[in-house]
Amino acid sequence: MALSGNCRSYPTIKEQGAIPHSFPEVVELNVGGQVYYTRHSTLTSIPTSLLWKMFSPKRDLSNDLAKDAKGRFFIDRDGFLFRYILDFLRDKQVVLPDHFPEKGRLRREAEYFQLPELVKILGPDDIVKQSPDDPCHSDYEDVSQGSDMRICPSSAAPSDRKWGFITLGYRGSCTLNRENQADAKFRRVPRILVCGRIALAKEVFGETLNESRDPDRAPERYTSRFYLKFKHLERAFDMLSECGFHMVACNSSLTASFVSQYTDDKTWSSYTEYVFYRK
Repeated sequence: MALSGNCRSYPTIKEQGAIPHSFPEVVELNVGGQVYYTRHSTLTSIPTSLLWKMFSPKRDLSNDLAKDAKGRFFIDRDGFLFRYILDFLRDKQVVLPDHFPEKGRLRREAEYFQLPELVKILGPDDIVKQSPDDPCHSDYEDVSQGSDMRICPSSAAPSDRKWGFITLGYRGSCTLNRENQADAKFRRVPRILVCGRIALAKEVFGETLNESRDPDRAPERYTSRFYLKFKHLERAFDMLSECGFHMVACNSSLTASFVSQYTDDKTWSSYTEYVFYRK
């Protein structure tokens, strides 16, 4: 989803007056813990923006800006969304992924960085407010913030909504002898995690869904704590397929550790997630 403005031309640094400054040509930023490298001319490409004021070539502010332990310029904002701010500074347009639930927060970042053209592109408040259908916080946030505190609007997603995502998480381990790989012993951990909206999870898996870790939650709420009573991924895939879900993404991680200090045997542990979606 590409969003662009009217390609307004901004005066270049030369047009503004080539005034010496102490900022390097390539600036290293730490934005909310995320590290970015960009050209100084990119940060000052839109006059009157906050970044232009912070890194203006008209005056030396480098000694006044906050820096992290490694000497990077530190900006205490959303590090994930800052990539879209940089995209707009470079191209005067922004490309958002499909099913992007952070549009309202991105608009707030655009307002903070004083980018009225980007604010205009993202649209007014009533368009970019987060839909009550969007999953916007996890069960961990529910517990940490208290059951009565919510980030989302109070109205919940309808329990009979048929579209959405379901994610399966699967752990496994394997003990492998370096000298004799034929003796590898693979052990499946009999637990397949189910994450998503509770109504969808119950529709697909029914009585095979174990709700003991997250009982008595309303169908319109979300969970990441359910797991299946069986241990075969293929069966879970079949059940999702029969209900009209298609796999749209998957990712996996693998780690290794020595069994003991007296042997070269290693235990390999893997965690894989499969994301399914139904239109």
